[in-house]
Amino acid sequence: MKTIVGVRFKTAGKVYYFDPAEYIFKLGDHCIVETSRGVECGDVVIANRQVSDEEVTAPLKKVIRPATDEDMQRVEENRQKEKKAFNVCQERIRRQKLEMALVDVEYTFDRSKILFYFTAEGRVDFRDLVKELAGVFKTRIELRQIGVRDESKILGGLGICGREFCCHGFLGDFHPVNIKMAKEQGLSPNPLKISGPCGRLMCCLGFEQSAYESYWQETPAPGSFVKTPDGEGVVADAYVLKGELKVKFIKGEDISFKVFPVSDVTLLRAAKKDKKEAPVTKNPKNSKKN
Repeated sequence: MKTIVGVRFKTAGKVYYFDPAEYIFKLGDHCIVETSRGVECGDVVIANRQVSDEEVTAPLKKVIRPATDEDMQRVEENRQKEKKAFNVCQERIRRQKLEMALVDVEYTFDRSKILFYFTAEGRVDFRDLVKELAGVFKTRIELRQIGVRDESKILGGLGICGREFCCHGFLGDFHPVNIKMAKEQGLSPNPLKISGPCGRLMCCLGFEQSAYESYWQETPAPGSFVKTPDGEGVVADAYVLKGELKVKFIKGEDISFKVFPVSDVTLLRAAKKDKKEAPVTKNPKNSKKN
């Protein structure tokens, strides 16, 4: 077991573990640590606690010290400098007519480096821009191209649900999402309806996926042959949130449908695998999914 403290450097950013050394931290404290980018000031989001060795990536760097009032004043000064650096970089980009969009600027705590984040359709030759910026700010300059998801995470905004972007509000990392998740949750496969403002599939598709996977492991999928209190039939549809199945009965030329609780239905023959992987479900949250 190792004693760690969890530190975050951005809102909803990734949490990094550090060795607290002889210091005792509580939630909301600030501390000075050394990272791959240089010396940084971070927010303590996990107070001192013990974790297993498997959860720690060695070597575990030690916290340099708790942040002082002077340190926090320096952080605020850096924020003001970032705004000025943003405007300067924007002007240089326009002057050089570069096909890139500046998204954010970040000073390291010790001001040994300035990072400029931008988006672009393809590769951009920004070597002259770096030289100009280095001449203006007299420090190391790094330009980093990011994707549309990272841009949304940095800038924030409101999703189609009316709430703040999940990635900006609380998601530390992006998790894989795919169209199969939408199908298993009974959502329309129309990209316009299941994509966020960033143009990628909505992160929230993954929030309930484990519950749906568990449901389909225990529930006959559409197309399965089942036994019900009213006889044998074929599952025509599933109402996941209600825990019900719609069963189709065929008697001669007559076709009828009836809804049963899942507990009243017994599987006789499972549907083909491809049908189970992409069931056509009717889900009341179709109109509410964010």
